[in-house]
This record gives sequence, C-alpha cells and structure tokens, in this order.
Amino acid sequence: MTLMRICSLLPSATEMVFALGMGDSLVGITHECDYPPEAAGIPQVTRSNIPAGLPSEEIDRIVSSNLITEGTLYELDQPLLERLAPDLILTQRLCDVCAVAFDKVQEVAKTLPSKPRVENLEPHGLEDILENIRHVGSLLDASQRAEDLIASYQKRIAIIEEKTRTLTSRPRVFCMEWVSPPYCGGHWMKKMVEIAGGVDNLANANRPSVRIEWERVRAFAPEIIVLTCCGFKLPKVMEEAQMLLQFEGAEEVPAVRNNRVYATNGSDYFSRPGPRIIESLEILAHLIHPEIFPAPQLPEAFATVNLAAVARSR
Repeated sequence: MTLMRICSLLPSATEMVFALGMGDSLVGITHECDYPPEAAGIPQVTRSNIPAGLPSEEIDRIVSSNLITEGTLYELDQPLLERLAPDLILTQRLCDVCAVAFDKVQEVAKTLPSKPRVENLEPHGLEDILENIRHVGSLLDASQRAEDLIASYQKRIAIIEEKTRTLTSRPRVFCMEWVSPPYCGGHWMKKMVEIAGGVDNLANANRPSVRIEWERVRAFAPEIIVLTCCGFKLPKVMEEAQMLLQFEGAEEVPAVRNNRVYATNGSDYFSRPGPRIIESLEILAHLIHPEIFPAPQLPEAFATVNLAAVARSR
C-alpha cells in the first residue's frame, strides 16, 4: 500500500503523526519541528522572518508589525513543496504567531500539482488537543492507535484530577507566556492549572494569550509564577526570568519572595498542543504541589529561578 505523503506545518502535528506510528509518511516539516529525533532528516519547508537572538521587547514589536504589514511571520518554500508533492498538509488557523498563516497555506496549496488536502487543527482547550489527535488518526487510517493514545492520556489526566479534587489549599498561580511585555496564559493553560491544583485568575480560558498590565499581576499576588515563554527553550526562559525584577514591586510578589518562580521549556511543552501536553500537565502539577507529585524525569524541562537571591545581590 502506498503511504500518504504528509507535510506538517506544525511541530505539534509532527509529534502526533509520529505518535500514531506514521512518521514514515512525513515528507515535509517546519524549521521548528525538532521532536522526535527521527524528524531531523525530513525536509523543512518553512523559515522564520524574525532574526534570531533578539531581545523579547524587539521580538514583540516585530511580530506585531509583521502581522500587520505582511500577515505572516514565516515563509513557505513553494518550489520544495512542489517537489515533495504532499497529499495532505496539516496546519492551523489558531495563531499566526505560531505557524504560517492559514490563508497563505491555502493559497500555496491551490498551486501545487499534487492538489493536497489542507487540514486545520485548531485546539482551544485541553480536550480539543485530544480531539485533534483523534482527527489526525482518522485522516491517516490510524483511528485505533489514536483511541489508544487518547485513553492513555486521559488516564494520566484522571490520576492528577483524583489527587487534586479534594484539596483544601489551591495556590494562586500565574502562568506567564511572555515576560517583557507581560502576557498571560491562554487557551488550555487555565484548565491545566485547575487540574493541577491551582488557580490562575489571569489566564484567558479557551482564548489566545494577551498582553496584561503588570499591576494586575501585583494585585493578584501569585504564590507561584510559571514561565512558559512561547518558542523558548529552558536556558532562554531562565534568562527571561531575570527581567521580572524590572517590574515595580516584583520583589514583594509572594512567588518571588518565597522562591517559587519556575522557568520551563515552553517551546517543547506548554505552547505545543500535541502529545507532550500531558507531560506539561505533569510538570505543572509537580511545580504547584511538589508534596503530592514527584518531579517528572524530563531533562531540560523546568527549573527554579531564585530571583530573591538575585534581588538581594543588587
């Protein structure tokens, strides 16, 4: 049987295809598809228009400007796509910051001789991510494998829910998707904090992350701050964490004062709505309630940022 030729324009979709045992079907991926390791040899059909190494404020400015002027932050390699001749393109219209704009993908797809089907994966919440896995499974004739995966993920979610359901203490948690300027968590983050035994009243449930005034953060007085910076690996997020001290009154925020500021690998986990969102939830449960949940054995996934010590040394 001839394998379907798939082009994934989302790191999360690439992970889904591999998790479903269909990695051999992938003929093209994005420049950000870095997991699993087997993805390394697949041709990359995108590139970013944002220069590497810029400070957060400059990235935020360029992103806002480019979305207005260009409508997208990424470029598609159309000649390469033509040579790869995909039957199916997996993409999304949820966030133009995260992937090639959906309209651009459709426009290019119409010109390809292979006439690929374009599928939109658009998860707004945790359940939607699982439903996306089910949908991709149906597209790849791997529905049973998808159901097995979903069942295993739901079991892991239920284990956490069972342990946090009767908690009498639910700390205030601020999941921060960007540090400078500050952005709250969006889409699935509020629900994940709730499942993990915390409360994030600043998060945007089932809606995109948005810029938030620091005074709202101070008023909320989070007992725990989890940095889930979109697109950044752990070392970069550790650097970003230092910028928290530039905000007025940051040293008096309970999370900073009590050494409960955590950096995470947002790129691989929290901002990637694929199979590893379950590991993200397990990380969050440990960070919020370490007395209940042991640390997941995931290298370069999270770390404590001792801002109180940094503040004292100034």
